[in-house]
Amino acid sequence: MTGFVNPFAPKGRGGDSATRIKDWVRKCLALPVDVVVSVYQISCREVGCADVETIIGILRPHEPVQIMRVPRPIVDVTERDVELAHQHALEAQLSKSEA
Repeated sequence: MTGFVNPFAPKGRGGDSATRIKDWVRKCLALPVDVVVSVYQISCREVGCADVETIIGILRPHEPVQIMRVPRPIVDVTERDVELAHQHALEAQLSKSEA
């Protein structure tokens, strides 16, 4: 007998990659279990941005959403990309608070 197959599960859209990225984000930021990590891929049509980028949303209870961007498709994101995106987000937040 075969196992249950979810007919609504995403097909060929980086599901395993998204799970791997979420794990890296949790590790990099030492996030507790009540923090939601969302990973998705978008097409960007703005001048100066990558054609496709991966967006990582970190949703902490009672705090604004933290967004990290990686300028590559979700299947190509590496653990190092996550670390660099986090560093860039921290630098941007620091610059914003100093202004």
